[in-house]
Parts: sequence; C-alpha cells; structure tokens
Amino acid sequence: MRKYAIIGVGHVGATIAYTLVCKGIADELILIDTNTAKARAEQLDLQDAQARLDSRTIIKINDYHELADTDILFITSGNIHALDHASGNRWAEFDYTKEIVQAIAPKVKASGFNGVAIDTMNPCDAITHYFQRATGLSRAQVFGTGTFLDTARMQKVVAEVFDCDPKNISGYVYGEHGESQFTAWSTVQVNGVPITDLVDSHHLDLDALEAEARHGGWAVHSGKGYTSFAIATCAVKLSEAVFANARLACPVSAYSETFDTYVGQPAIIGKNGVESVTTLALTADETAKFQNSANTIIEKFHAFDDALTQPQAPLQKLA
Repeated sequence: MRKYAIIGVGHVGATIAYTLVCKGIADELILIDTNTAKARAEQLDLQDAQARLDSRTIIKINDYHELADTDILFITSGNIHALDHASGNRWAEFDYTKEIVQAIAPKVKASGFNGVAIDTMNPCDAITHYFQRATGLSRAQVFGTGTFLDTARMQKVVAEVFDCDPKNISGYVYGEHGESQFTAWSTVQVNGVPITDLVDSHHLDLDALEAEARHGGWAVHSGKGYTSFAIATCAVKLSEAVFANARLACPVSAYSETFDTYVGQPAIIGKNGVESVTTLALTADETAKFQNSANTIIEKFHAFDDALTQPQAPLQKLA
C-alpha cells in the first residue's frame, strides 16, 4: 500500500495529485486544504477520471488522522500572489508560509506521522528547516525540492545550446532555491564531456546560461501566474525514489552539517529520505558562492528562528 498525502491543493498540490493518480503511483491519497470546497472538488474530479484509468486510487480529504500511516507527505501550501510583484524574490512568500507551518506542524506532529516529508513551499530552504524543527521529524525524513528544479532548468538551457536531450546534461545547481543559487560548472557534463572543455569551441557564456536558468521560473510565472508542472514532476520523482529505495543521486534542499542549515546540495534519496549528503570537490569560486548562499538562508531564517525555540503549548487532540 503506497499512501500519500498533500497539504495544500493549489496549483502545485493539485498537479502532484493528478500525476500520482494518472500514473497509478498512489494506492491511497489524502488531500488536505483549508478550503474544504477546493479539496472536495479536486477529490471529485480525480474520482471522475478513474473509470478511464488503468489503476485505482482511494482519495480522502481533510483528515489529519490519516497521516498516522502515510508514507509520503507533500507540503505545497503557499500564497502565490505574494510573488506577483516580487521581482524574482521568493522570500516574498515568507510571511505567509511561516504562518502556514505554524498552523499545520502541530497537527502533523499530533497525527503521529512518521514517514518522509517533501516540501515545495517558498522560500524552500528556510521553510523546510522550519517544518523539520517544528514537527520534530528527523533531518533525514524532511527535505525540500530545492535546487532539484533549478538543476532541471539548467539542464534544459544547456541542452538547447548543444541540441541534445536535457537528460544528457549532468551536474548540479547548488545553494538557495532563490537568487543566490549558482551552477557548479565544474560538475556539469554534456554527453559525458565536461562543459568547461567546451567553452572555447562553442563560444559559451556560462554566466549568461546560469542567469537564464536562474530566472526560468520567473519566466513561467510572468506568463501563467504560477509554476506547477516542473515542480510537481520534481516532487513526484523524489517520492518515487523514496518508495523504490532508488538511492537516487540528485540535488535537494537537505540539512548541511557544515552550514547548520537546509540548502540545495547533492544527496542520495532512498527509503529513509535523505540517506546521505554528497560532498564534491568544488572550485574555490564555487565554494565561496556556496558559503554565500548558505549565509543568505541563515541570515533570513534567523529572523524567525527565536520563535522555534520558545516553549510550545501542549498539543491538542485532533478534531
């Protein structure tokens, strides 16, 4: 029995739900949203589709008790309209998402949830850290999509230059899922060839390629008002790696012992969540960028860190 739950069925949450049901990935799916009518509508729509699918998913809504034996929980809530005039700043959602975590974390904790939680909320790194600490789940159990999506955008941009499949581009985007992220070009290969060996022969401007990848999400947001397909695909891919114990090597927002924060970095994803973090040899310039990006996250996270260390009121029973 593969049991999933999604907290927040807006654009991203609904797309994840649709993907799980249509691909037959979830045997049981719990949809949770403060907008009960929206959760019910998504449930009905997905149920209507099942007579035309080759699989069947049991779909329930708005019951935190169901998290007790849930394997994978997606946290996808947010206020996308906070980004409408944000000029590329994902921290614009910060005030909203930290309040969401404050509201849902006690309910998740009281439910007895002990699976793997995957966060897509923004700012991804800080909110993933906040959720982990607020729920008391282990650092392995909680991680964010982080630069998994940004790496996919880098792969797309580079693949277009070389007219190849994006899956033939390897390498990592590190750091914040935000403006301080950077592509570690020393890790990037095109069809197995280091991209640094191809710069001169192909007249590459790596800074321009990095900027295009960094702003890829905003190009989508400016056109349709939100992003959904790519981030949902990343989240589902990570969940499949957990269920399959695939030990998938990919970049996610995982806790860093070095920086004492969640930050985008290569990791191994398996049945326990983050099985390990991978340390690669970066150039001096890349190391400095990584430190700077981590510092950016830490500085902004500190703004509400004190709230996490205050004594918490006893948990109430779930309604």
